[in-house]
Parts: sequence; C-alpha cells; structure tokens
Amino acid sequence: MSNYFVFVVSPLFSIRQVPAPFKIGLGFFVSLIVFLASGFQYTVPMDAGYLLYVIHEVLAGLLLGYIFYLFFAVAQISGAFVDLQMGFGMANIIDPMTGVSAPLTGNFKYFLLLAVFLAMNGHHYMLSALMDSYEWLPLAGELYTALASGSVTELLTRTVATTFILGFQLAAPIIVAMFLTDTGLGFLAKTAPQFNVFVIGLPLKILVGLLVMMACLAGFASFCSYLMSVLFDHLRQLMAVMTG
Repeated sequence: MSNYFVFVVSPLFSIRQVPAPFKIGLGFFVSLIVFLASGFQYTVPMDAGYLLYVIHEVLAGLLLGYIFYLFFAVAQISGAFVDLQMGFGMANIIDPMTGVSAPLTGNFKYFLLLAVFLAMNGHHYMLSALMDSYEWLPLAGELYTALASGSVTELLTRTVATTFILGFQLAAPIIVAMFLTDTGLGFLAKTAPQFNVFVIGLPLKILVGLLVMMACLAGFASFCSYLMSVLFDHLRQLMAVMTG
C-alpha cells in the first residue's frame, strides 16, 4: 500500500499528467514483485489492529515520497531566488504539472534536474529504495514510537533546512552576479546621472543572469550527483529513525 502513496507524493510520478490508474497499477505491480521476491515475514491479524498496520504503511509511503519531493524542490527554491534578483518575480506562471504558481527559472531548473535524474537512472534507485524499504521498515517497526517522540519531525525539519541551503547554494552565483550588477548600476547612476538606470538596468540584469546561468550549467551535473547523494543519505536516516 505504501507504494501508491510514494508515487502520489514523489516527483516524476506525482505530476497531474500521470493518471491515477497508472499510479495504482504501478504500485500494485511493485507490491507484487516485492511479495514474490521476499514474501511476508509477518502475519497480519485481521482484527482492530489491522487499521493501525494500514495507517503505518500509508505514513511510511508518504514520508518516503515527501523526502524525494523536498530535494526536487531545491530547483524551485533556487529559481525563486534567481527570479527575485533578475526581475522575473512578477512573471511567475501557473505550472500545469503542479497546479500552483512556479518561478520561470525554477521550472527550467526543475525539468533540467528531472532530466539529469532520469539520465542517472535515479528512478531505478527510487524503486530500489522503495523495494528495500520492506526489509528496512517492517510492519513491526517503531514508526509510531518515532512519531510520538518527535524524532521524525526533527529529521524532516533538518531536511527542509538542508534543501533550503542547497537551493541557496545553487542560486548563489547568480545572486552574487546580480549584486555586483546592482553595485555597478549604482556607481553609474552617481557618475553619469543622464543614464536612466531603471531603463537599462532590467535588460542588463536579465542578460547578465542568463550568461551566468549558462556558465553554471557545466557544473549542474556534478551538483545533481551531490544532491542525489544527500537525498539517499537522508533516506537512510529516515529509515533508521522509523525503525528505532
């Protein structure tokens, strides 16, 4: 059951263009493969405690998918910083894949990150982590105890902070370039008041921002590789917390 909720929350499978029957069918077949590969290690009694096991699997799937979603939100966080500096903040559009307002450069970096993720066979690793979760997180795990103690909340808080820092690091070159551009425009306004910096400033910042973004694309693959390593490290931490 946790398979379907992973596909509901995680990137690539959670977009609106992926139909719900496909998510249900994929979750069913992944569950069937896991059952044929490892079988059941625990017998689930059909009593009042059965509902607790169902909620246990739902929460496990949502937590796994949410960790994946947070690290893909790094691109959106970075895009929000970049749009604010380049002047694209007023041009946010409604993303048809998520149904919410999304930054322009954030969408670009998100799809670029998704393409690199698929090129690195990241979806295979995601399915492998999902299948291994049945061994790492059995039905007799300590998920409810971890939730009650607040360790899961602490881990998710640290994960959100990590993704925010990574998003800022991804946008840092453009932020520095925009700061230097604003500084140069300020000196220009003082030394040559006849120039209207409000007219030439916006196209100049867009041009500089695009040039810096093109220069930074060379290292985007290595950043994605580092991002995936941090992602799977946090997944291991989540499994360790949920298993007690």
